[in-house]
Amino acid sequence: MATAKKVTMDDLLAKNEDSFKKVVAGDTVKGTVLSVKKHEILIDLGAQGVGLVPRREASFARNLNVGDEVTVSVIETEMNDGYVLLSLRKAVKEKGWDEIQAKLDSGEVVEVTPFDANRGGLLVEYEGIRGFMPVSQLSAEHYPRVGSADKDEILQRLNSLVGKSIKARILDANKKENKLIFSEKEAIKDGLAERFAEMKVGDTIKGVVTGVVDFGVFVNVDGIEGLIHISEISWERVSNPSDYVKVGDTIDAKIIAIDKERLSLSMKQLVEDPWISEVEGLKKGSKVEGTITRITPFGAFVQISPAVEALVHVSELGEGSDVDPEKIFTLNERKTFKVLDVDKEGRKISLSIAKK
Repeated sequence: MATAKKVTMDDLLAKNEDSFKKVVAGDTVKGTVLSVKKHEILIDLGAQGVGLVPRREASFARNLNVGDEVTVSVIETEMNDGYVLLSLRKAVKEKGWDEIQAKLDSGEVVEVTPFDANRGGLLVEYEGIRGFMPVSQLSAEHYPRVGSADKDEILQRLNSLVGKSIKARILDANKKENKLIFSEKEAIKDGLAERFAEMKVGDTIKGVVTGVVDFGVFVNVDGIEGLIHISEISWERVSNPSDYVKVGDTIDAKIIAIDKERLSLSMKQLVEDPWISEVEGLKKGSKVEGTITRITPFGAFVQISPAVEALVHVSELGEGSDVDPEKIFTLNERKTFKVLDVDKEGRKISLSIAKK
């Protein structure tokens, strides 16, 4: 019968060398969560003692439960109370970059929650890493479409997204440069492609106004951005789009063109063109009254009905090249004119000053 080998203390120490090895600042070690409180998280490090994660890192432990195994970084080997000071941040970041790279490679959609905003976009945090979502990468629903001068309103719109969950794809990630960029546009593009395929020119859609600018109105149509140019808002001449709609309004519009990223829309084409009925009684040689609305070097524009604007060309104001319409007309002046021509196909009315 073989004699059992005598196990010495040196053998036990050698066998469990890692268990008794003292931790060093900078080490990454594993432990088990003992308790999770608002002001601290206690981690059982086994033979290395008990570690403490301070309150300032509580956000990195919001999903931790007692009994969970975690990886932590050693900051200080022994504090006054005997605890080992630990950090979840560094360990979470290391693990986070691995997760981020995997999500970037797969193109998987993730959810991020902005914690702050500036005029350039939204500051977000994902897997313990801080990143950025530029304004240009926001969806039609969230893009702050306002006039370029309205910087305060842009920031106000972006601040309204802080704390709200947003679906996004990782656009770029670089651990060395600590660069992490997200895109909401990329997260929804597959669904948008399907919606684009279902739409056609001539369809009537319903959308929500997301921006009113000098040149027109931006509309969110189920995540797709649409633009109503100022010339398509109304049959009458529009000076200020904000006189017709405001942000948040739900409107009906007609699709008049479709490109890869945006719809061209029209509000006026959903109603009958009043110009057609208002010119019905106008005939060559007849007299009409109108109000001077614009004065240019080549003549004056005259509003003769709500939807009909006509032109008195400079050639009708006298002979010679030195005729100045501004010396003949005054804005908002009301005069009597003679109809020279009615071009229904070209939607043009030509006038001359009526002789008394």
